[in-house]
Amino acid sequence: MKKICKFFLNVIILLTLLLNNTVSAAVNPPQVSADGAILIDASTGEIIYSKNMTTPYPPASTTKIMTALLTLENCDLEDVVTVGAKPPFADGSKIYISEGEQFKVKDLLYALLLASANDVADALAEHISGSKEDFVKLMNKRALELGTTSTNFVNTNGLYDANHKTSAKDLALIMRELVKHPEYTQISTTSSYKIAPTNKMNKERPLWNGNRLIQKSSEYYYKDCQGGKTGYTIQSEHSYVATAERNGQKLILALIHDKNKTYFTDASNLFDYGFNNFEVAKLYSQGEIVTNYEKDNLSIPLLAEKDFYYVKEKDSSSVPAISLNNKDTTIFDNAFKRGDILSEGTITLNNKSLGSLKLLAGQDYEPKKFLNTATSPEKLPIIKYIAFFTFLLLILLLIIEKIKQNRRKKRLRGRY
Repeated sequence: MKKICKFFLNVIILLTLLLNNTVSAAVNPPQVSADGAILIDASTGEIIYSKNMTTPYPPASTTKIMTALLTLENCDLEDVVTVGAKPPFADGSKIYISEGEQFKVKDLLYALLLASANDVADALAEHISGSKEDFVKLMNKRALELGTTSTNFVNTNGLYDANHKTSAKDLALIMRELVKHPEYTQISTTSSYKIAPTNKMNKERPLWNGNRLIQKSSEYYYKDCQGGKTGYTIQSEHSYVATAERNGQKLILALIHDKNKTYFTDASNLFDYGFNNFEVAKLYSQGEIVTNYEKDNLSIPLLAEKDFYYVKEKDSSSVPAISLNNKDTTIFDNAFKRGDILSEGTITLNNKSLGSLKLLAGQDYEPKKFLNTATSPEKLPIIKYIAFFTFLLLILLLIIEKIKQNRRKKRLRGRY
């Protein structure tokens, strides 16, 4: 009997260990080869995984996602680009454009993102800014606007330069803005494309997408991938930035400075880790009561200015908390209307900041005036009149009472 009990006890312990190992494997992020890496939620910007995420590295052709972003922000896809004298001499990958050759912006974007054409990046830069140098200034300006902290662009295409650097986090921020353009997703998920003959070329130019996560014939095919960009030079090593969407949740990753060229496999594993273990949850809806402003017997509801979402672990029961950044009750000294911004709240989960939310007044408010009516300037004339007429009325009543008393005395004298 003891042997049987011991056997079952060992089985239970073994199963427990196996289950614990399975859970641990599910929540632990996968290993990646790149020196810099990040995985973020596209809708909230929350970081799900990171590795040296702010360390700057040379990004190679992943630079071109910034060139693509500025093109989509400053051009119409049907605009015509006339190639200048310098772009045809660009080094590295190219589609061999010629001076004076004319293309639609759309065709050049396909060449930029699918074939990683360096000559095309320069042609688009000259078309938008007049020169590559001015375009690079625009790239750095836009990068700062997006919140990057480790980026310095020197060229339009990512050819190696010791001063041309960015980080995994900065690449993800640029990609997060780029994926807001549906034209990017359409182009970046196209397996192959042909540029029609031009005024300088009488043959089609076939293009093939180097992002194997969107190629159905590839062993690396990832059905949820919605675009990406590879990059490589000898000095920069391999880089990759991509986005994927599953069940309405969109993730973005960036892998930079990868000497082993495992970025396709690492990207798939990171995406699976994000989708399998995390989800986006709504904390507040626009107009929902978040908390109240309290003073004495006054209570003003504070409403969420907009919908607020956050990323949570799927098996977590923790709920974020909000704290008011400004609890100064002097807010009640002035009138305000429903919808006016009264305060801002910081939202945290397990001591991690999830962001801030502006809070609006849930009702109109007019301060009450607690004034002494005897000294109120507005009411003083009225009080004087009331007092005067009251005094007259009292005098009149006393006179009437005196007359009545005299009459009663006369009647009493007449009887006797």
